[in-house]
Amino acid sequence: MSAEALAPARAAALVLAALWAAVAQAQPADALALLRKIHDATQKLSYRGTFVYQHAGRIETSRITHFADASGDIERLEVLDGLPREIVRTRDVVRCYLPDSRVVKIERRAGDRSFPALLPEETATLARHYDIALGETRRIAGFDCRAVELRPRDNLRYGYRLYADARSGMLLKAVTIDASGGAIEQFTFTQLAIGGVTREMVRPQRVASGWRIDDSGAAPAKLAGWGLSAELPGFRKIIELRRRMGEATPVGQVVYSDGLSAVSVFIEPMQARREPVSPTMTGTGAIHVYSREVANFRVTVVGEAPAASVQRIANAVEYRRPPQD
Repeated sequence: MSAEALAPARAAALVLAALWAAVAQAQPADALALLRKIHDATQKLSYRGTFVYQHAGRIETSRITHFADASGDIERLEVLDGLPREIVRTRDVVRCYLPDSRVVKIERRAGDRSFPALLPEETATLARHYDIALGETRRIAGFDCRAVELRPRDNLRYGYRLYADARSGMLLKAVTIDASGGAIEQFTFTQLAIGGVTREMVRPQRVASGWRIDDSGAAPAKLAGWGLSAELPGFRKIIELRRRMGEATPVGQVVYSDGLSAVSVFIEPMQARREPVSPTMTGTGAIHVYSREVANFRVTVVGEAPAASVQRIANAVEYRRPPQD
């Protein structure tokens, strides 16, 4: 393509970048500064505490220990309700220890975030799709906190209310909010201590000798021919993977994110004589799951987004046979 033909596209890109910069500048500087402070605190501080997760009348309690130093961070999470689970996260890998079944599940991290480290590195980019403002002050778990509100500019994503310690920036509470302003789910620290964590405290407490290792084997891959006929505004592709799911044939996974919410598209070959896939939507908390059949593959979209957004991405998934060399 000639330079003359590319000129309009380049001009449009420059205009769009300028508009995004103007939007970011229009957000209150103190609200953006608090988001940055939250991100840095949850990544760079060492801390330990107990938090509860609530949705639809269900409550789950977890104990978290987070160690950070110049080499990076490690996190250990113990689920205290129901079946015992211990999860150890490093920058690249998540290991889940299931003592009742004597299994260790291993996953590669792919754009996922978990409480309290919910914010992306470039927090200012959130202003492209959210109106951001400071909210109320409240005391939580002994900390004087200030809220920052993220209100979506469309119905394609949820809103969020984040409460952070005014002194350290540590996130104490996160509420996911639907279009009507109701709380879908929330995480809240009931006890938190900052500092006093050693590397030894984040080592797995389970001796997994003799346990079965269930490694998803997820690795970056090029899923030739697969894409979206129309992308969801604000969501960009983070990574393409191939991975195992149980004993089945390896499946493809494509992860999209708007910085706060992540949506995964799983592409699984249909087995011989398998029943056709009927389009189906399910959900729990902020997570929705939608499945449909595309080109003799089962496509399942799992996302931290409203049902309409998850279905919109699923309906846009298409396969085009790559051209032959």
